[in-house]
Amino acid sequence: MKIARPRLLAGSLAVAALIVVGFAVVVANGGDDPLDATLTDSRQVVEFPDDGLANEDLQGDPLPLVVLGDRNGNDIDTASFIGQPLVINFWFADCPPCAKELPDFAEAHAEFGDEVRFIGINPRDSIEKMERFASERGVSYELYRDDFAEFTDAIGAVNFPITLFVTPEGRIIEQTGVIDAGDLRTEISQLLEASA
Repeated sequence: MKIARPRLLAGSLAVAALIVVGFAVVVANGGDDPLDATLTDSRQVVEFPDDGLANEDLQGDPLPLVVLGDRNGNDIDTASFIGQPLVINFWFADCPPCAKELPDFAEAHAEFGDEVRFIGINPRDSIEKMERFASERGVSYELYRDDFAEFTDAIGAVNFPITLFVTPEGRIIEQTGVIDAGDLRTEISQLLEASA
């Protein structure tokens, strides 16, 4: 095989070799940037950092009084929720942790529904999508839309899901992110004790 331009080929191979060697040197040295973070003490981790990346801590706060929408487009004032223990879960269909925990909420509702009012609030999905998605996971409790994100904004929601445990007087005594069936039962039991 005869090469038409041997110098061009030799030059191209030399440039390619330099690039490969340079890349190998950078990888071997780990780059010039120093390590930007090291966790030396796991107790230093902050659960609710004050950097705008986490939900606000609402424990001890009153339940925000806002207007939600029901399945028929009627306005529902959250003041009407006050008077019995509440478990309020904020979720939406495209949130994988929300989807994972909804069956646990359905199970807890079946167990505690006579003592605690369960409410699902969805800030994103259409009514049809919200109801279908919840029904597929066994949810049969009240579902409302936060059409104008009034409730979502009032609680400073950034990450979903969020669950609020609220006394009959309307005081938030606990707030969680993702929660499993066991922890949900524990929180509900504590809510019932605080509400007695």
